[in-house]
Amino acid sequence: MSPQAVPPAGMSGAQGWFLRVVRDQRVAFLIVGGINTGVGFLCFAGFLALLSQGIRPVPPARYLAALVCAYVVAILVAFVLYRYAVFRVRGHLLSDLWRFATVYVSSLAVNLALLPVLVELVHLPVLLAQALIVFVTSVMSWMGHKHYSFRRTGSPEDLHR
Repeated sequence: MSPQAVPPAGMSGAQGWFLRVVRDQRVAFLIVGGINTGVGFLCFAGFLALLSQGIRPVPPARYLAALVCAYVVAILVAFVLYRYAVFRVRGHLLSDLWRFATVYVSSLAVNLALLPVLVELVHLPVLLAQALIVFVTSVMSWMGHKHYSFRRTGSPEDLHR
């Protein structure tokens, strides 16, 4: 029998339906993170196709615009999945979204810096370069969400620091 999962980073609320099914917080976060990574990558590919319209090579402004558009979609999808499917968090909607988004904006900044380096200097195809960067930004996101996104002042985790 697995121990009762405790919401991370001071989140308050009951377990969401997905965490009740999976029963292991790490596995639930990994699965939701994988789903969101897939959604984000597919959105990037879709926005890239839409914005580049067959232009080869794809100009940096176009693939960076596709990246920003994909991040907006991915942030909203991930927020909804973590907040409602993994944990049923109550209150603090806008502040949680703001904190959640800042974690992704940090990852976006790294992505915006690395993507042109890999495409323009290393000459990797845009989609391959983005696939490689996903590994770095996924680790950043995991750490940021675990320790920051839904932090509540005075949470049990704060007391043990």
